[in-house]
Amino acid sequence: MSESVLIYNALCLPAPDIEALIEGRIIAAIPRILLNSGQKFALYPLDYSTNKLSIEQYYHPNFLPIAQSALTQLNSQGILLQPKQISLLQNEEQLQLPLLSNKTVSIKAWARCEHCQILDKTKRLDILSKLTIWTPEAFEAILQKQPHIFLAYLRVYKLPEFCEVAANPNIEEKLGKFVGLPNIGASETAPVINDRTFAQRKRQLEKLEPPLHPELEELQSAIASLAISQPAAKQLDDDIKVFLGWSSDKLIKQPDANLAWINNIAKLGDRSIEQDEGKSNYQAGTDFEIIARRSLDFLGFKVEENYKGGAGGLDLFCSQPYPLVCECKAGKSIPDRAVEELDRIGRRHLKENYLQAVRLIIGPGKPTKNLKESAEISKISIINVMTLQKLVEFKAKYPGAINLVELKQYLEPGQIDYKIGEYIDKAEREIKLRSQIITAVKELSEQDNETSKAIHPSFTVTEIRVHYNATHNPRLNDEVVHDLLIELSSPLTGYLGRIKGSDWKSDRFYFLRVFTY
Repeated sequence: MSESVLIYNALCLPAPDIEALIEGRIIAAIPRILLNSGQKFALYPLDYSTNKLSIEQYYHPNFLPIAQSALTQLNSQGILLQPKQISLLQNEEQLQLPLLSNKTVSIKAWARCEHCQILDKTKRLDILSKLTIWTPEAFEAILQKQPHIFLAYLRVYKLPEFCEVAANPNIEEKLGKFVGLPNIGASETAPVINDRTFAQRKRQLEKLEPPLHPELEELQSAIASLAISQPAAKQLDDDIKVFLGWSSDKLIKQPDANLAWINNIAKLGDRSIEQDEGKSNYQAGTDFEIIARRSLDFLGFKVEENYKGGAGGLDLFCSQPYPLVCECKAGKSIPDRAVEELDRIGRRHLKENYLQAVRLIIGPGKPTKNLKESAEISKISIINVMTLQKLVEFKAKYPGAINLVELKQYLEPGQIDYKIGEYIDKAEREIKLRSQIITAVKELSEQDNETSKAIHPSFTVTEIRVHYNATHNPRLNDEVVHDLLIELSSPLTGYLGRIKGSDWKSDRFYFLRVFTY
């Protein structure tokens, strides 16, 4: 159960620094005082303020867009306003009016200090700069004013709702220090990063070990603005943040609005489902043919545009990865004549190539006995419209899961909905196995106390196989596990990392990101 926390004060930090903490980009702040381990406080955003350096000199170039956005958002709240100065008497000095502070400021997160380190100019501040958002010039500017830099390691938690508090007068004087707040109730239910990742990054920062993936940090910064409006960029942005340890392991996949059409496949094919009393038979057939074409294309077939049905026309012909002829039937059932129609039209259009093609009828309802017998004699497969929808849904959920060459083996003559079900079940088992292998490596990483001192604890094939076999059946051998690990550590998948050994038995693998099955 998460511990409840009562927050009554806040550490005042520049708004860009707080944004970086909430994003998980950094795990440390630079207060002006030494903090005690275990201190808990809210994070109060202030405008950027330094005597010597511009914002461009203070923050890394790849962080500047985020810094500027954070300041723009803060200033739009109008935290402090200086009224226009006025003079009551001619030729007299202007009357200085106090700052108005009737605005509010949003508190988004709270933090617990895990450690506060004292650094001076003898430390590798160039490495510290690479591990944070601040430039070497920023550290030099601080050390010109004081002998030490206080580096506070903060475990940051998001508040369930932003807390609006009245802006404090003369708040600039509190930068890097504490200010009182009305009591805020909080909890540890929403950590920015998990325990293990925080421990790894804290150790890396304490030892000033160089960042492992600076090029990915550059890429993340480059796509950050695109992620606001483009779902594909948002998914990549989320994945990179997980890989870098900037956010928690688990990602919640949002439904893709571009795939909403999939829900209409069965409705357009089975008119007992669709409420379409006003639609003609011709229009219903055309609508289903269009969505069936889109479905086969989505599954990975190359659908030839020269065949588009109509009177005497071939509904669908796919040329790759193997020839496939398809007849689409919308209605409440598939007519018995459908097999003869496909044979006749297919032979007329494709000539001798027709018999070499896989032949398929897609339609609603349960085929009659005569239809099934005719299909088996003519070596034509029949599937229900809902089976097509299930295939497409499976492809949408696991984009790389359907192997059309393997699927061909299940396209037997006759009614084959159960065969397609078998194929989907088989593919799901293979996906589940890979998910379990990833989980096994993740669990080893979390359990291993010795190797956890490294940024990425790694394990041999045998260690992973033993851990997997301890809780799963059937048991796997080293060769099978190694093949799976190679697949999962490919750049195209990226769930695991690989340290190549002198032979396959000495290869080592480490956890990168979860796969949610």
